[in-house]
Amino acid sequence: MKAGFASRAAPMLARGLAIALLAFLIFGPLANLFLWAFAERWYFPGKIPQEFGLAFWGRVFSPRGGAMQSLVTSVWIALLTVAFCLAVAVPAGYSLARLKLPWRAFILMLFLLPQAIPNLPIYVNIARMFYELRLNGTVFGVVLVHAAHGLVLAVWIASAAFAAVDGQLEEAARNLGASAWRCFLTVTLPLATPGIIAGGIFVFLESLDEFTGTYFVGVPDVTTLPLLMFNASMGGNYQIASITALLLLLPSIAFMLLVERFLKANVLAMVGR
Repeated sequence: MKAGFASRAAPMLARGLAIALLAFLIFGPLANLFLWAFAERWYFPGKIPQEFGLAFWGRVFSPRGGAMQSLVTSVWIALLTVAFCLAVAVPAGYSLARLKLPWRAFILMLFLLPQAIPNLPIYVNIARMFYELRLNGTVFGVVLVHAAHGLVLAVWIASAAFAAVDGQLEEAARNLGASAWRCFLTVTLPLATPGIIAGGIFVFLESLDEFTGTYFVGVPDVTTLPLLMFNASMGGNYQIASITALLLLLPSIAFMLLVERFLKANVLAMVGR
């Protein structure tokens, strides 16, 4: 009996240790982030801060802190990136999903190239090109860099959203006399809208968190929250860096909950098909 109990207890113990390790890897850095965000004094060898407070929050949100201006800039750039990506993704996604295009798989793979190639050498060359075109240090230049990555998400998800629409509904609308354009506006597009919204949210989060492209193209005239966090951490201001990280984390969590609502299983099943 003892041997049987031991044989059952060993897998349960291993499973519990694996779950505990996974929880530590996920929540350990978050706990450290929260501690630094509210720490007034934290000196070695203290395991926890010696003093908690909100003084650094006041510094971050003060006019001289620059956090609010950086937040507005980050959100504005993210919204422009979403608008640009969706303007390309909706017609491209519909064409890839509904039209019998030659080299369809190759076209989808082309949108993956920005993710497949290391970012650093690409951004260095883009910065050189943008300098010649006088796009360095401009919001438009930063939006173009963000869109290079955002288009991957937008086009692939939009294509899956349109592919998930039942073609018989479109045929029924056409049989009732609707034109191709009216069928698209009243049947296809509304049914694909949840997936398109989910793609827009992913693009927004990608742009909001983008650092490397903004660093090479936007500095010093365009300052976003990731750049502010980087400058604070390099200067040893870990409280300000942690507060800025929380400002980036909260909208990410909120929007991911929205994605769970809009991105349905049937859309996910069509990604890449």
